[in-house]
Amino acid sequence: MHTIAHDGEKVRLYDVIKKKRDGGKLSKEEIDFVISGYTAGDIPDYQISALLMAIYFRGMDIGETTELTLAISRSGQRFDFKDITGIRADKHSTGGVGDKTSLIVAPVVASLGVKVAKISGRGLGHTGGTVDKLEAIKGYNAELPMKDFVRIANEVGMSIIGQSGDVAPADKKLYALRDVTATVDSIPLIASSIMGKKLAADDDCIVLDVKTGSGAFMRDEASAKELANVMVGIGKRAGKKITALITDMDKPLGKAIGNTLEVVEAIDALRGNAPDDLMALSVALSTEILFLAGKGDRNECEKLVYKSINEGFALKKFAESVKAHGGDERWIYNTSLFPKARYSAEFKATKAGYIERVDTDGYGIASLLLGAGRNTKDDIIVPTAGIILDKKTGDKVECGERIATLYAEDKFLFESALKKLNESTHIGSVKPEQRSVVIGRVE
Repeated sequence: MHTIAHDGEKVRLYDVIKKKRDGGKLSKEEIDFVISGYTAGDIPDYQISALLMAIYFRGMDIGETTELTLAISRSGQRFDFKDITGIRADKHSTGGVGDKTSLIVAPVVASLGVKVAKISGRGLGHTGGTVDKLEAIKGYNAELPMKDFVRIANEVGMSIIGQSGDVAPADKKLYALRDVTATVDSIPLIASSIMGKKLAADDDCIVLDVKTGSGAFMRDEASAKELANVMVGIGKRAGKKITALITDMDKPLGKAIGNTLEVVEAIDALRGNAPDDLMALSVALSTEILFLAGKGDRNECEKLVYKSINEGFALKKFAESVKAHGGDERWIYNTSLFPKARYSAEFKATKAGYIERVDTDGYGIASLLLGAGRNTKDDIIVPTAGIILDKKTGDKVECGERIATLYAEDKFLFESALKKLNESTHIGSVKPEQRSVVIGRVE
C-alpha cells in the first residue's frame, strides 16, 4: 500500500484518487508523491489510470496544473544552461503539417544576439520533428554530448539536438497511459505534458505556437486559446517570460511537406523567398522572442527580423550551426545538393472551381504514406519523401490542373497517398475567406 505523510498523517494513493474524484484540489506533496512513485515504478498503472480519469472529469486549477508540470519536469534529466552566456530562448509548436518554423526562427534570433539551445523531439505520426529535418542535411549530428551542445550554443548562438529519453520520463509514461485510457484531450494534462519538457530546460524566454484547425491537436479556436492561457500561466508561475500565439493550421504551412523538402523551403525563407504564410508566422514568432528578450518594442523587433533576413545574417547563422554539428554547410548555400526522390507523381484537380477547404490532417497522412513520417518510434523516415503544393485553400483550379507533386522512393506508394489527398481536398464554386496565419496572442 503506497502512502505519503501529509499534515502529520499517512495518506494513501487511494485517498488521492478519491479526493480528485470528488472534486478536491491536490496539494504539491500529493502530486509529487504520485509522479515520483509512478516514475519509479512503485505505483501500478491501474491506479494512475483512475487518477487520470478523475482529472479528465474534474479538471485541475492553475496551481495544481503548475505543480503537476514542475513534478514532471523534475522526474528526469534537467538542463542547467548557466554556462550559456546571455539571454536564452526557445520556441515550441503544438505540431502541424509543414511546420518548419524552428529552422527559420532559431537562426534569425541567434543572429540578433539571443541564444537558442533547443532540445527537440523526433516526429511521430505525420507531424515531422525538427531533428528529423536537420538530419536530412548531410553530416548533421543531433546526438551531441551536453558539453558540445553548450559550447556550440555559446560560440555560434544556436544549437539544436535530439531529446534524450532521460528528459521528463514521467511524461512518457503518463502519455502512454493517457493514449489507451481516452484521457489525452484534457487541457491540464496536455499543458503539463508540453510545459514539463519545456521547463526541464533552463530558458529565460519561451514563445509557444498553439495551432488550431483541421491539422492541429486543438481543432477549435476556443480550445486552443484555453490551452494557451493555461500554458502561459504555468510559465509565468515558473518565473519565465512567456507568450503564446494562436495560429492557423486549417491548411499546411508553406508549400513543402516532408523533411528534405521542408529544409529547402526553410532555407528559401531565410533568403526572404518563401510562401506568405510561412514568412508571416516565422517573422511573428521571431519578433515575440526578441520582444521578450528585451530587444525593443514589437515594431522595432520586427524590423530587426527583416534586417537579419534581408542582409543574410540569419542564413549565415544557420550555415554556421550546421557546420558546428558536423553538417555540410555548402548544402545551405546551394540547395541543389540535397538528394531528390527517385519517383514523382502529380495530384490533379478532378473538377474546376476553388479549393474551399482541405483536411490538413489528411495531407499529413498522405506524406506519411509516402515515407515522410513514422507510425512507430522505430520506423525509418525517408528524407526525400513528401509533397510540394502548387495550390492551397482559396486558390482557383481548372479540371486536370496540378494541385501538388508527390515524391517517394517507391512508386507503389503513390496510389494510397493520392487517394488520401483526393479525399482531403474539397473543391467548390465559392472562393473561401482567408484568415490570417496568426489568429491571436496570449501573454
